[in-house]
Amino acid sequence: MLVAEHHSPYPGACPDHSADPPAATSPAEPGQRRGGFLDPLSWRDGLISLCGRLEPAQRSSVGAIAIAGTSGTLLLCQPDGSPLNGELALALPYWQACPEQARAATDLVAPAADLAGGGGHLAAASASGSLARALRLLARTGAGDGTSNLLLRHQADWLMGWLLGHWRWGEEGNNLRLGWDLQHQAWAGSLADQPWAAALPQIRASGAVLGPLASPVAALLGLPPDCQVVGGSTDANGAVLAAAPGPTDGITVLGTTLVLKQFVDEPIRAAGVSCHRVAGRWLVGGAANAGAGVLRRFYSDQQIRELSRQIDPDRDSGLRLRPMAAVGERFPVDDPHLPPVLEPRPSSDALYLQALLEGLTRIEVAGWQRLQQLGAPPVERLITLGGGAQNPQWRLLRERMLQRPVLNRPGLGAALGMGLLASDALAAANHNGGLPPATTP
Repeated sequence: MLVAEHHSPYPGACPDHSADPPAATSPAEPGQRRGGFLDPLSWRDGLISLCGRLEPAQRSSVGAIAIAGTSGTLLLCQPDGSPLNGELALALPYWQACPEQARAATDLVAPAADLAGGGGHLAAASASGSLARALRLLARTGAGDGTSNLLLRHQADWLMGWLLGHWRWGEEGNNLRLGWDLQHQAWAGSLADQPWAAALPQIRASGAVLGPLASPVAALLGLPPDCQVVGGSTDANGAVLAAAPGPTDGITVLGTTLVLKQFVDEPIRAAGVSCHRVAGRWLVGGAANAGAGVLRRFYSDQQIRELSRQIDPDRDSGLRLRPMAAVGERFPVDDPHLPPVLEPRPSSDALYLQALLEGLTRIEVAGWQRLQQLGAPPVERLITLGGGAQNPQWRLLRERMLQRPVLNRPGLGAALGMGLLASDALAAANHNGGLPPATTP
């Protein structure tokens, strides 16, 4: 079983769930929480709501659960997972760049770049990385001197902690942009020596069986008390697991943001590029701030469907747009000051929608070119996931601009990938002699 990231993979696809305080036995009506996507309690309540949609017989048969989340969305919380007060009760989102912390983030992980022979652990050495967001959060609270016992947790890790009843662990893939060095299995540079290092999670691998659900959580969710919590992954990695790509396939996730992924033989390290270890193979890629989420600013889902039918995918609109929701990009260029380009807007809504889709596709073209320049092999076919994979005109437009076959697979997503991961982890644990004992903080 899985909970996918708590935001829509395509505009209008996922409601905003809300709930009562942590001791509640059921979620409240949607839309009551002011923080929305940034509110960790809304993440929890989305999980409660999803489990509530299962039939009792289905819930009673769940053996394991894994969580996928947006890997850059970071929260500073109490040791028991409780949010702080005021604006610090909310997470900093994955699209939030912190330019004022870029130099400090780079200095903290610079020794890792030297050890890696120049490539370095650059995912954290960026204004757009989680480490820069962590430094901003620590500065806001004064917790950077190490005198507090606050915790830094990403979205999936915070939910994982809620399931377990303690917030000790963090999953490796979700923490690369915070500074976890996957190759050396350690925090990069001097991170472990900082006075606030106790705020960092203890890292466990994706697919690791971490222990059973906390008893109150199992009762609240209606799941078996021996249901195991498995280290999950990022939302994009979950989608890749669901797609099961071949050696020459690339994965494009057309969701709120644009994500590119491909398997490679050797790790690749560069600013704005992620490098994960998934199913025993190196998975590289990048996630843009640009994505289909910007379409919701102009059109409803129904309008997108209707206007798309008017698009001739074989003819270019003649417009050059950069469809970003806000200033700042992380891939294929890592530039916190890069502005959106959303004008000129023609009188034809269909033409404007086409120009937005072309703009997103140009970013995709640049992303695949960037990965190839860094040493990744060229992809021969693209498998498309996410809400944008439901649009047949966009697929034809992308085939023309990418000059590769494009397969749309809208039914595959992070939920399926995490379900497969949880199932495989549970089977492996049972085969290897049983499950680990329950852990306490």
